[in-house]
Amino acid sequence: MRTLIAGKWIVGWNGKSHTLIPNGVVVFEGQRVLYVGQSFEGRVDKRIDAAGKLVCPGFIDTHVHSGHRASHRLISDTGRPLYFGQPFLEISVPKEGKTVSGDPRYLKPGDKELNAALELNATFTTVELLRNGVTTFVEFGSNISVQKALLEQLKRLGTRAYLGPGYDCGRWVGDSKGRLRRILDPEGGLRGLKQAVEFIREHDGACDGRVKGILVPREVETSTIELLEQTLLHADKLRVPMATHAAYSVLEFHDIVREHLMTPIELLHKIGMLRPTLNIGHGNFIAEGPNLNYSGGHDLQLMGHAGCSISHCPINIARRGRILNDWKSYRDAGVNISIGSDTYPRDMIMNMRTASLMGKIVGQDYFKAPASEVFEAATVGGARSLGRDDLGRLQEGSLADIVIIDFQGRNSLRYGPVRDPIKSLVECGVGDDVDTVIVDGRICMERGVIPDVDVSRLAADAQAAGEAIWSTLQDWDPCGRTAEQASPWSFPLASAG
Repeated sequence: MRTLIAGKWIVGWNGKSHTLIPNGVVVFEGQRVLYVGQSFEGRVDKRIDAAGKLVCPGFIDTHVHSGHRASHRLISDTGRPLYFGQPFLEISVPKEGKTVSGDPRYLKPGDKELNAALELNATFTTVELLRNGVTTFVEFGSNISVQKALLEQLKRLGTRAYLGPGYDCGRWVGDSKGRLRRILDPEGGLRGLKQAVEFIREHDGACDGRVKGILVPREVETSTIELLEQTLLHADKLRVPMATHAAYSVLEFHDIVREHLMTPIELLHKIGMLRPTLNIGHGNFIAEGPNLNYSGGHDLQLMGHAGCSISHCPINIARRGRILNDWKSYRDAGVNISIGSDTYPRDMIMNMRTASLMGKIVGQDYFKAPASEVFEAATVGGARSLGRDDLGRLQEGSLADIVIIDFQGRNSLRYGPVRDPIKSLVECGVGDDVDTVIVDGRICMERGVIPDVDVSRLAADAQAAGEAIWSTLQDWDPCGRTAEQASPWSFPLASAG
């Protein structure tokens, strides 16, 4: 079937960059875009009226950790200083011998609540991303049970994703005094890689090509040299991209320097992993960073020369008092910047705005991180990190992953008069402004409604799951804290009666 969308603004592609087409049209047939321009005289079977709206390529979220992220609510405006602002150490490191209660990423097979938690978290993740206009996402290293649960939701809801079980050579636990301790398991890392390769061979190309594989050694500091070298070898054999957390933490940076006498980026360079399709999670603690006091660093040069990609998660790192220093220097060096959500909210529009504002503040220059560049990062930047030239843009032959955004702001006056649609979107928009989402030429959400999804029920189930996690914090927290001790209320609770 041939479908035409007529919009107030169309974001087209001129071969090198996005281009704005006022009062234009997009025509797609089957999975592919047929035409983008001012008008179309050919036959069409269906018309979608997007008058007053923006029609653009779907967003690509390159850093997703599955789940409702209830545990992250425990570190708002608080946390343990010894973690230097690194979120996962706050909410993913249990007391030795315990697991993070209620989180399916850490539950063991056989746990009675596992299947229900997997389905809830996978559904919540996929629906939230779809609701915010994300047509492609990269899951960043959850276990195989999580990947399989996400796969089922992708089949049901029609979105696109890069999946692959994460693996590592050890995990962090808290000892009896609440200190970090790493449990080493080099052979476990190799077993995990084997499992990931088998998963990719079985599922790459599933859902009519919407599911693709990715190899994810979770963190560079929890991976041995052998594991990273084997990852590179298999990535070449399977022709899949890679992702890992690297240059993302003060502790990680110092661990790598102490163990290998080089920075995390230098280590990846030595192994040969730096390439455009390596997605470096965060990459904001490089040798040249002002907070590390590391002399003679050239990480940015290495990353730029290789044209590698970072998944910049601006809301997440700003929330923990951290920054990307700075946006322009990465781009000038040749680093491809993509945007990820990492945690809540999975709102790519808000993440674009945060990236732009933080880029200006850090760079002390209001010409830095403009709306055009952060929009590019959320679309073609993500596509480049995956080695794709058929995503993140609207041109003849590209996949029909299309988002329609309503400038009425859900009957608010938030946008005011719109002159430049991309600047208005980045400065004023939120994910709830996404009106319609099309993936592979199929309408997955229309007028804010996803078929067969009860959002109210999903929110209620997530709230109940969150309450259960918070109530059990004392069981697994390394310091034995209750939720109230770990995360005091913003204001005192009024006494009953």
